[in-house]
Amino acid sequence: MRFPFIAVLATTALVACSPAEEAGPVEMVENAWVRLPAVDGRPAAAYFVLNGGEGGDTLLAIDSERVATVELHETIMEDGAMRMRPIMSADVPPGEAIVFEPGGRHGMLFGVDPEITPGTPLTLNFRFDSGRDVSVDAVTIAAGDSPPFEGGGETDHGAH
Repeated sequence: MRFPFIAVLATTALVACSPAEEAGPVEMVENAWVRLPAVDGRPAAAYFVLNGGEGGDTLLAIDSERVATVELHETIMEDGAMRMRPIMSADVPPGEAIVFEPGGRHGMLFGVDPEITPGTPLTLNFRFDSGRDVSVDAVTIAAGDSPPFEGGGETDHGAH
């Protein structure tokens, strides 16, 4: 009866001493989605999570072949009202995640290709200060649909 106990103990010790599985590389951009406008000709809004990884970085711009212009914006409280204003970049500190979400930072997409409809992937190209370029296919949803990822909150971009 001692042998099985010793075998289990030895196996447990080997597993405990073996190197842990390394986590895969951190994706720089995750959970990208776009809320399409309720009215044609109005801007859409892009939301996503930026991961700083080991070295951090700074998001400088977003573009897309199917969007005329993409601006980075943030929502602020000003004179007792919520307002949106453009920002030039977004710092992503090492080891941190920066969330672009409704009611906060977001991308405003002006001149979205009319062929982009809910459910059509929209490729967004993220340019970083380090020289890194990251392309992701964002999930597209209709103006009144629930966000496709948790923590997606709500805001009204129709008044923008």
